[in-house]
Amino acid sequence: MKKKQTKKKKSFLGWALLAVAVVLVIVFLAIPKPSPVDSTASLLPTEVSPGQVNAAWKEGSFILDVREQDEWNAGHISGATLIPLGELTSRLGELPKDKPIYVVCRSGNRSAAARDALLDAGFASVTSMDGGMNDWVSQGFEIVTGP
Repeated sequence: MKKKQTKKKKSFLGWALLAVAVVLVIVFLAIPKPSPVDSTASLLPTEVSPGQVNAAWKEGSFILDVREQDEWNAGHISGATLIPLGELTSRLGELPKDKPIYVVCRSGNRSAAARDALLDAGFASVTSMDGGMNDWVSQGFEIVTGP
């Protein structure tokens, strides 16, 4: 009779160890892992001032304007690239993945949405300009008009 009890104890112990191992694997898989975007999104702050964008622009940084064509024609940053927010996801291939992107709009709302969309799409270094072109103009920074 002792042999049967010992065999049952060994069998129970084996199943218990297996159950513990399965629970540990499930817990390990459930722990959130940082995504590649999370680990690189801090290359630039979430928002920057018009003065910071002006300095980056003078250094040749990529400026993305997400306003509409009529807003662009009224005044934009020289050398910026126009991709209206509604077209952004279908035109991601036109954007550099290897350099910082400074996103601008009229007041800062659309540029923040575009920044988040670009970070979600895997762009590592993207920020938006706080206050938009309204603040850019009010601070006296250069604009050009027309298409």
